[in-house]
Amino acid sequence: MKYAVRCAWLWMIVSANLCNAQDKTEVRKANTRSATKDAIPYNGPTSITRNVIQDRNGNIWMASWEGIFQYDGKSFANITSKVSPARFFSVLEDRDGNLWFGSIGAGVYRYDGGSFRNFTTKDGLINNEVTCIYQDKAGNVWFGVNGGVSRYDGKSMPAGQASFRNYMMNGDFMAEDKTGKTVPDFTRPPNEVNSIVEDRTGRLWFATRGNTFVFDGNTFTAFTNNGEPFINVRTIIEDRKGNIWLGGNDGLWRYDGSGFTNFGQKFVGYIMEDKKGNIWTSSVSADDRGWALSRYDGKSLYKSFYLNSPVLKPGVMEVANNSMIFGIIEDDKGNIWFGADGIYRYDGNTVTDFKAKESRE
Repeated sequence: MKYAVRCAWLWMIVSANLCNAQDKTEVRKANTRSATKDAIPYNGPTSITRNVIQDRNGNIWMASWEGIFQYDGKSFANITSKVSPARFFSVLEDRDGNLWFGSIGAGVYRYDGGSFRNFTTKDGLINNEVTCIYQDKAGNVWFGVNGGVSRYDGKSMPAGQASFRNYMMNGDFMAEDKTGKTVPDFTRPPNEVNSIVEDRTGRLWFATRGNTFVFDGNTFTAFTNNGEPFINVRTIIEDRKGNIWLGGNDGLWRYDGSGFTNFGQKFVGYIMEDKKGNIWTSSVSADDRGWALSRYDGKSLYKSFYLNSPVLKPGVMEVANNSMIFGIIEDDKGNIWFGADGIYRYDGNTVTDFKAKESRE
């Protein structure tokens, strides 16, 4: 009997040790899971959200002051909560499916779905404040930073090193710099690059806090209207007809290749064209009550509604608390997403405020 008891106790001890060993193995495995699976679920961001995109799988990604959030249609996850405490301003999915996250002060992160790689001035960036990211038709990834732009071709990585070509602003000019010079962090204006786009002719447009530049592959030229440069342009796009739209301190402008049309002098922060060809903008409202989201259908501003009122009103819908509006996109279902003091979705009838878990109709 004593022998049986001893055997029973011995088996319990061995079993306990086996269980402990299994637990430790599971923890190690958990620590090697992809960042998406390991992310902590949240509501949407509650602070300034600067950029929004939808990836090829339908996920919505948001760059906010709290980090990079992913929304899979059911819940939110802060993907960078364990990676960096930095504020994030920009996000891009490249043609290979990698995601790029631009931060203020910590450079840019590339996320392949399982791991992160961080690029900073030590790797060749001009500056660690990455305010916009764009991939051109040739596959180069451009990073708009304080002081200019850094171009990464993704090919030259001997011994794990990155390869960048840098183009620096110098007053009213921009040119390639081969000296390896960098710009100190946290000095964003006046040389911050806000927006980049490639037009159908292959020229690249750079909207900055200073001049707007056009790059033909060899030379940067300041873009002007009647001899006057476009200063402090915050966003620039090319529409489906080949028109260039510019928004910033001087309001909203359209350039058709030969002439200009102005659509208002109020400050414009962001421009987006939807699938129907409507132009959406975020700007200071006409009556100076705050920031507003407006839609232009080619003839007039379309009626929408205030976020803090159930009453339909013509022209604009205004975000509560006078929050600035950033990063407007249309998703694959036709919903309009935009960042402000958090993230919002407009389905044509209802605005959903994800941080508040409620909708305003």
